[in-house]
Amino acid sequence: MKKFSKRETSWVFYDWANSAYSIIITTAVFPIFYKAAATEAGISGANSTAYLGYTISIFTFILAMIAPILGTIADYQGYKKRFFAFFFGLGITATATLAFIPSDNWLLLLICFLVASIGSTGANIFYDAFLVDVTTNKRMNRVSARGYGLGYIGSAIPFLLSIVIIMLAQQEILPISSITASRMAFLITAAWWGLFSIPLLRHVKQRYAIKPEPNIIKNSFKRLGGTFKEIKKYRAVFLFLIAYFFYIDGVGTIISMSTAYGTDLGLNTTSLLIVLFVTQVVAAPFSILYGRLSEIFKGKKMLYVGIGVYMVVCIYAFFLETIVDFWILAMLVATSQGGIQALSRAYFAKLVPKHRANEFFGFYNIFGKFAAITGPLLVGITTQITGRSNFGVFSLILLFIVGMIILRFVPNPDQNLTTNNAIIQSDDINPL
Repeated sequence: MKKFSKRETSWVFYDWANSAYSIIITTAVFPIFYKAAATEAGISGANSTAYLGYTISIFTFILAMIAPILGTIADYQGYKKRFFAFFFGLGITATATLAFIPSDNWLLLLICFLVASIGSTGANIFYDAFLVDVTTNKRMNRVSARGYGLGYIGSAIPFLLSIVIIMLAQQEILPISSITASRMAFLITAAWWGLFSIPLLRHVKQRYAIKPEPNIIKNSFKRLGGTFKEIKKYRAVFLFLIAYFFYIDGVGTIISMSTAYGTDLGLNTTSLLIVLFVTQVVAAPFSILYGRLSEIFKGKKMLYVGIGVYMVVCIYAFFLETIVDFWILAMLVATSQGGIQALSRAYFAKLVPKHRANEFFGFYNIFGKFAAITGPLLVGITTQITGRSNFGVFSLILLFIVGMIILRFVPNPDQNLTTNNAIIQSDDINPL
């Protein structure tokens, strides 16, 4: 990774580390493992899916409630790393614990998954906020995009290893059961996540902060309340969050429902895992490409490109009929899913006052989480009204259109410079 500083490289590698959790625990292996455990315990398919959905809703709600205030407290000097380390430790411990829970105890599996998800998502709030500490405004697009790019590669390696172990166990080539193979995947995830988080823990420090003062918790609530009262002062930030809410909702819905599309077309579990793996591999270079192109065409233009690609995805999904169509759709998604998320993170980081980055990234993550509600609801209602799922997918184009329109009114981040006499700024960063 030439031309990247030690701080930038250390920060980027956390994407490489944590992305294994997203694909193995959130998306692929754990849901299948949990469904099998619930079925063995006599829970119907509909009920087990509902319980998983309730669990996701619970941890989303918990984080939505605590993220802004924790972020506000973390803006004080010395707190950001502590909060990051706490949630990181919570997540990695719960992930490893999944491997030791009895395979028929579906409830304990869900509880452990809940704790792991709070840890992973909570750590990401402070990880994202560290972006302002490790690089300059000019380099944020490239550094953020490099993080997503390496994240896809970093998730693909342990994911491939897990797939190979599970498939070899299923074919009885390895003398272990499929259950044991899945448990090994959980341990691989925890080990990968922990090992490659070491650079961030060692080399990344809070550079922008607020001076410590008495009654930190009380004053944090006051500052949070003040933020709401001064929304006009941060008009660009909240306008971007509204635009982000809509278009990232469409992105998240398409990603989360992709396995359902594949199942409807007749893809089996192994084929779906292969599609997910290839999507991760293809997404990596395109994420990095988005970062480089954003330095030529500016971040907002590349966000428009990403939104445009997803609008094409919605239109193409309307005519989806064959497995080949599904592969084409998956590859289209892969070209932009990392880029649009990386540039959104960098764009937001440029807009917010650096000494209050944790507070604002708390809001950023809330908007991203609650955005997962509207899209699926829109798809469900449209599908029921029309009786055709392709109409439901096509309806998501409305979210991208609304997001793009609102984004047009968000000013250039370079015009949003904020100063504050209470800011602590430590040693200067040499981005090269």
